[in-house]
Amino acid sequence: MDNMDAISFEEKGVYVKETTLASVVRDDATLTRLGKKPVLRRNFGFMAILGFSCTVLITWEGSLTTFLAGLQNGGPSGILYGFLVVWVGTLSVFATLSELVSMAPTSGGQYHWVSMLAPSSCRKFLGYLTGWLAITGWQALVASGGFVTGTMIQGLILLTHPEYAAVMKSWHGTLLFWAVVLFSYGINTAVGGLLAKFEGLVLVLHILGFFAVILPIALLSPHGSAKDVFDTWVNAGMWQTQGLSFGVGIIGNVFAFLGGDGAIHMSEEIRNAAVVVPRSLMTGLTVNGTLGLAMLLATLYSLGDIDTALAENPQYPFMAIFKNAVGSTAAAAIMSSIVVIMSFSATTGCLASTSRIYWAFARDRGLPGWQVLKKISPRTSIPEYSVLVTVIISMLLSLVNFGNSVAFNGVISISIAGLFGSYLIASCLLLYRRVTGAIRVRLDADDDTLTNTMGEDLTWGPWRLGGAFGIANNVFSCGYLIFVFFFSFWPPAREVTPENFNWAVVVFGGVVSFSVIYYVTWARKIYTGPIVEL
Repeated sequence: MDNMDAISFEEKGVYVKETTLASVVRDDATLTRLGKKPVLRRNFGFMAILGFSCTVLITWEGSLTTFLAGLQNGGPSGILYGFLVVWVGTLSVFATLSELVSMAPTSGGQYHWVSMLAPSSCRKFLGYLTGWLAITGWQALVASGGFVTGTMIQGLILLTHPEYAAVMKSWHGTLLFWAVVLFSYGINTAVGGLLAKFEGLVLVLHILGFFAVILPIALLSPHGSAKDVFDTWVNAGMWQTQGLSFGVGIIGNVFAFLGGDGAIHMSEEIRNAAVVVPRSLMTGLTVNGTLGLAMLLATLYSLGDIDTALAENPQYPFMAIFKNAVGSTAAAAIMSSIVVIMSFSATTGCLASTSRIYWAFARDRGLPGWQVLKKISPRTSIPEYSVLVTVIISMLLSLVNFGNSVAFNGVISISIAGLFGSYLIASCLLLYRRVTGAIRVRLDADDDTLTNTMGEDLTWGPWRLGGAFGIANNVFSCGYLIFVFFFSFWPPAREVTPENFNWAVVVFGGVVSFSVIYYVTWARKIYTGPIVEL
């Protein structure tokens, strides 16, 4: 290498260092304006967090695992049209959340936004309540992900060894659940610094696995008619109308789209989060929705005799559908294994996001034991105590499955109720502030005054929907959230029994009651909303 080459190489190295330094300074300045001290490493760029968003969302895989709920209430046509309704509704909600995270890219997410948007008379309590709803929803989502992954492993065993049906027990699934969440804990802590690379690799499997599953189904299986897919309705819950049955069954599709906002709670570990997070949310949802719709159509056309599929695998009939479609148990097992692996990856991502909400809320003194939960490991820069608490609570929730797996389905429903409740409060307050003109455009990019935190001026971030379109989308997202929140508490059948009762309403009421009692007796003395740490 001659001198000119050496100088050129050195100049490029200096330029890269200066660019990286400028990025760090910009990101730190953004967080400082929110009153927060930067303490987490920013390991995620756009592609890494896109992989994280996609592999937590896993819509094409999720549409298979929640297939049964829509099949019983709605039927094939209900599943298909419900998917489209949920996809459009989720796009609207994510657009609203993207505007909020662009304004305040913090791990606290919903509770921080509510604290900055709510009227001064109630912002402290509403922010606190929203924080509890968000934690409840995400904690239930981790438990749900572990439960689904563990019981799908049982389904794989049943697929390859049908004789297992005679000895199959619910506690087997619980032990597998524990193995899943403990393995996820190891990835989040022992190799937490490599989480970004892990999610990037899983994104590749997410895309390649889609083709590995859909091509055999589309090319090898006998196909039903268009009427079987687009005009076949089922009301197994015996509801008064098919429309009501459709509303109950749509919750399965909602669960398939749940968790895509996990990137929001990783904001303090993302470079240029105010722009990157909104882009990753919308891109991930577009990609996942497209793949999910294609997979759903292929599966519905290859449905065959659903009664036979349910007899072979009553909890995850998609595995039996795979087997009957390709005519090979080994091939069906490989295809199903891809879904299981992606479900495990989603659980790992959900654990990371949930622990960041615990950490952020503890940082603002909103949780019991906040002094411990807010600590960051000096070795990994990860809130390891928050990760550990998330795992322990998930394992405790799984004990319900020892007695009654139907009762654990209430944990799955509570993930929807908790998250959508927190989205609804934040979205309604954004609509209120937007129509009253309380949010201004920040003209000086170098302005380092406090903004978008409790008691300070509100300013738009770099990503937003302007004018009448922004208001219309905000209104639509609020309406959709109310619709889903309402149906998240419904049982699967009109005739309610202890076996099919949706325990989400009990869990949700219990969590809200506990949070209010804790607030009145203790938290209101120490919780003042998002703390200005600077």
